[in-house]
Amino acid sequence: MNWNKRLLNTPIIGDITKKLASMKVNHAANNIAEHFTRFLEPQVAVNNALKEEAFKIRHNVYCEELAFEDIKEGGQEKDEFDDQSIFSLIKHKPTNNYTGCVRLVKIMEEGQLLPIEKFCLDSITNEELHPKRFKRDEICEISRLAVKADFRRRKTDQFKGSGTGAIHETTYSEVELRCFPFIAIGLYMAAATMAIDTGLKHVYVMMEPRLARSMKFVGIKFRPLGEPIEYHGLRAPYYINPEIFLSNLSPGFKHLYKAIELDISKQLDTLT
Repeated sequence: MNWNKRLLNTPIIGDITKKLASMKVNHAANNIAEHFTRFLEPQVAVNNALKEEAFKIRHNVYCEELAFEDIKEGGQEKDEFDDQSIFSLIKHKPTNNYTGCVRLVKIMEEGQLLPIEKFCLDSITNEELHPKRFKRDEICEISRLAVKADFRRRKTDQFKGSGTGAIHETTYSEVELRCFPFIAIGLYMAAATMAIDTGLKHVYVMMEPRLARSMKFVGIKFRPLGEPIEYHGLRAPYYINPEIFLSNLSPGFKHLYKAIELDISKQLDTLT
C-alpha cells in the first residue's frame, strides 16, 4: 500500500457538537495535564546525544514502522534540514525512555529554505500568508513529528497514522478521552514554545488534512494554505502563529501547555 492510501486510512475525529466536545475536553484535560507532568517530561535536544535520540525515534517510526523512508545504516533518520533545526523530545520518567520527537526548522543563514519552500512551494495558494511575505528570520516549520509504537500500546492508539499524531475517530466517551494521544499534542506544544520563545512568528507545516482537523479538537487551529497534494502521502500546507495558537487553545489544554512551556523555556536558555 502506498503512502497516500495509508494516510487516507488515518482516522479522524467523529462528528460531535462543539459544546459537548468542549465540556468533555476541558474536564479531561485538567486531569491529563497532571498525569502528563507526573509521567512525561518534555526536553529540548541541547546536545548531540539527545539529537541522536530524536533521529532514532524518527527511524523507528518513518523507516521501520511506516516505511515512509528507506532503512538507514546506523538506525538514524536524518536529512539536510536538521542542521538548521532545534529539536524537542518527550521522555517517559519511570523508564527514562524517549517516547517521541519533533523538530522546528528555521532560517539560520542566508539562502536557506524551509522544507515546505523547497518541496511544496507551489501548493501554497494563499498569498496573504505565503512565506515570501515575511522576514526570513521570523518563519519556521514544524516537521518530523513521530511517536514510538512502544508508547501506543492501547488498542485505540494502534491505528494507522497514530505514529504521526492523528486522533482516533470516535464520539469521545470518558474512556476514549483517556486514550487520547497526548504525547503528540505535547510535542506540538513543545514546538510552539520553541517557536514563541525564539522569536519566530510564522509557523508552517505540511500535514495530512485529517490530522489538521484532529488538532482542532484541542483548539490548535492550523489555517489551510492550499489544496492537498501528494507529498509523502496526501498532505496540505498549513499556517499558524502565536496569536492564533494562544487565542484558540481550549481552556483545559492551556493548563497542559503552561506546564510544557515552563519546562521547555528553561531548557532553551541553555542553547547557544
